[in-house]
Amino acid sequence: MKTSLPFFPLLGLLLTSGLAHSQTPAPAQNLPRAAPIMSRWEKQLTPENAWRDYPRPQMVRKQWQNLNGLWDYAITPKIAPQPTEFSGQILVPFCLESTVSKVNKPLTADQRLWYRRTVSLPADWAGQRVLLHFGAVDYECSLWVNGGLAGSHTGGSDAFSFDVTDYLKDGQNQLLLGVTDPTSTGEQPRGKQLLNPNGIWYTPVSGIWQTVWMEPVPKQAYIEEVKLTPELDSGRVRVDVLLDKPANNYTTAIRLTALDGNRTVATTLVRAGRTGYLSLKNPKLWSPDSPFLYDLKAELVTVTDPFGDTPRNKRPRQDEALNKAFASATVTGNSLDVVTGYFAMRKIAMGRGPGVATSVANQPVLLLNNKFVFQNGPLDQGWWPGSLLTPPSDEAMAFEIDFLKKSGFNMLRKHIKVEPDRYYYLCDKMGMLVWQDMPSGFLEGQNEAPGDQSEPIRRSKGKEQFELELRRMMNRLHNHPSIVTWVVHNEGWGQYDNKRLADWVKALDPSRTVNASSGWNDLGAGDFYDIHTYEPEPNAPAPKTDRVVVIGEFGGIGWPVQGHLWNPEMRNWGYQTYQSADEVLKAYQKKYAKIVEYYQKQALSAAVYTQTTDVEGEVNGLLTYDREVIKIPIETLKKIHAPLFK
Repeated sequence: MKTSLPFFPLLGLLLTSGLAHSQTPAPAQNLPRAAPIMSRWEKQLTPENAWRDYPRPQMVRKQWQNLNGLWDYAITPKIAPQPTEFSGQILVPFCLESTVSKVNKPLTADQRLWYRRTVSLPADWAGQRVLLHFGAVDYECSLWVNGGLAGSHTGGSDAFSFDVTDYLKDGQNQLLLGVTDPTSTGEQPRGKQLLNPNGIWYTPVSGIWQTVWMEPVPKQAYIEEVKLTPELDSGRVRVDVLLDKPANNYTTAIRLTALDGNRTVATTLVRAGRTGYLSLKNPKLWSPDSPFLYDLKAELVTVTDPFGDTPRNKRPRQDEALNKAFASATVTGNSLDVVTGYFAMRKIAMGRGPGVATSVANQPVLLLNNKFVFQNGPLDQGWWPGSLLTPPSDEAMAFEIDFLKKSGFNMLRKHIKVEPDRYYYLCDKMGMLVWQDMPSGFLEGQNEAPGDQSEPIRRSKGKEQFELELRRMMNRLHNHPSIVTWVVHNEGWGQYDNKRLADWVKALDPSRTVNASSGWNDLGAGDFYDIHTYEPEPNAPAPKTDRVVVIGEFGGIGWPVQGHLWNPEMRNWGYQTYQSADEVLKAYQKKYAKIVEYYQKQALSAAVYTQTTDVEGEVNGLLTYDREVIKIPIETLKKIHAPLFK
C-alpha cells in the first residue's frame, strides 16, 4: 500500500518517517500495544480452540496431531545458551507481540525467543516416520528434539517441516525452538512490520504465527508433494505427485482419482516420478459465481511390472508407451500412502475479450475461463487487532470473504502478506479471486521513490533470500485456483531486477498472470500496467497494447469511528478523511463512478479499493479494525459495484 503522486501531504511521511528503519533495539515506548479493541473471534480464543482445523486442506492424511496451545516461552540475549528457566506460557500459533498470545512483548534483533513443550505419540503411529510441521515462524529458527538439533529454517512466511523420527523416544518428548527476528533492522521479506510502527507500517510479528502439527508417514516412501495445474482448453488437469525420494523401479506407481461428490469422473495410473493427466468430459468450471471444486485422491501403490521380464535396456523410453503400459498395470496389495485434496478447472489469461469498447479495441483485458470478467476487489492486508498477522479462526476469515462477496467484490489483493493455507482454501471454496503479493523487504536506501529512473542495486545475499522465499510462496500456493495473479513488487519497496523477476515468475508459473510492479515505477514488465491513484477522483491508466491496464490501489476514504479505534490518541487517517456515513458514501460513489467509466470506455480490467478493514492508525477500511462496524451497507456497496459486471 499505498502512495500516489501528485497528491501528497502524506508523501513525506511515507518516504521519511514511515521508512526510517531503526538500527537499534526498539525503545521502551515502542512496546507492542495491548489491543484496546478486538474482534468477536479474538475474544473467543482459548488454548483449547485455537486453530484446531486440519492445516493443509489440499493434501490431507487421516492421522495427525495438533500442537497449538500453551507452550513455555523465554526471551534471552541472542548470544546466550539455551535457557534453564522459562518466563511463562504463550498461546501458539499467535506471535509474541500479539495480545491473544498472552505475552504481548517485543523481540529485538539482539534477542532470541525460546519455545518449549512436550509431546507424546499415539500408539498407532508405531513403525512410521514422524514429520513435525510449522505453518510459519518469523524469522530464523532452530529446533531441538530431546536435546538433538533436528533442523533449522530461515523465512518468515512459508511452511516447513522436519523429519524428527530419529530424535524421538517412548513416552514424553521435549521440543525446544529458538527464534531470532531482525524485523526492520534487516532486508529480509517482512511486509508491513516495523520496530517503530507508524503511518502505513505496523506492529512487528515474531516467532510462531501459524499452526504447529505432526503427522506420521510410511517408513519406506511417502507422498511429499502434489502439484495440480488445470489445462482448461484441453479439458484436463496436470498432476505431478512427488515422493520423498525417487522410486527407481517399475513397480511403484501413483493412482489418481478425480471425483464429483462421490462419483468418480476420471482415474489413471502413472509411474512414480512421472506426470499424470486426468481428462474430464464437459468439466465444470470454477469462477466466483460458481466455485466448483473436484475432489482428488492420490495413492502410492505397488503394481505388477507392466514389462514383465523385459530387460531394462529393451524397455520403451517414449512417454506414450510408458504411460499406456502403466495405465493398464495391475495394482497389488493395499495403498502404501493416501492423500486427498481438491482442484478446480479455471483459466486466467490476458487477451482480447468480447464486449470491450471499440475505441480501445487493441487494449488487452483479463480473461477468466476465456471471458472478460472485471476484477473488483479491496486491498486486503489481513491484520487483526488482537492477533496481528494470524487470523483468529476459520469463522473470522469466512466472515470477511463472505462480506466482500455479498458487497459485490469478486477479487481481493492479498497485500504484502502470505496467509495460512486455510485462508486460500476458503477463497477456493467460496469463490474469491486473489492477487497474491510477495512480502517486501528492504532497508532504507534499497527502496525507490516515485519517478526514480533506475532501481537501487541489491546485495546478492538479499536477492537470493527474496527469490528463495518468492519461489517457496509460489510452490506452496500453486494448487489454489483462487490465486490468479502473482504481484512481484509493490511501489518500489525493495524493487530490483523487476523485469528479470517478472519473466522468471511467468516461466515458473505460466498458468497465471504476473503483475510485475503494482504502482509507482513501471518498467514495462509482466502482464499488467498498474497505477496507484488516491486522488478524490481516481486517474485513469494510459492504454497499453501489450498489457492489461488496472488500478492497483485507489480509494483510501477514512472515517475514524469512535469506540472502534486502535489508538484514539494517535493520528487516525485516510487519504481523505470524513466524520460521517453520508460523507463517506458520497466520496465512495464519486470514486467508483470513475472506475465504472474507465471499465466501460477504456477497458479497465481491474480495480483495487483501499481497503477491507482499518489497520492500526489507518481508518480507511470498509470495516472497522475490530470488524464490528460496516461503514457502508452491504446492499449499497453491491448496487454501486453492479455496473462493473454488466
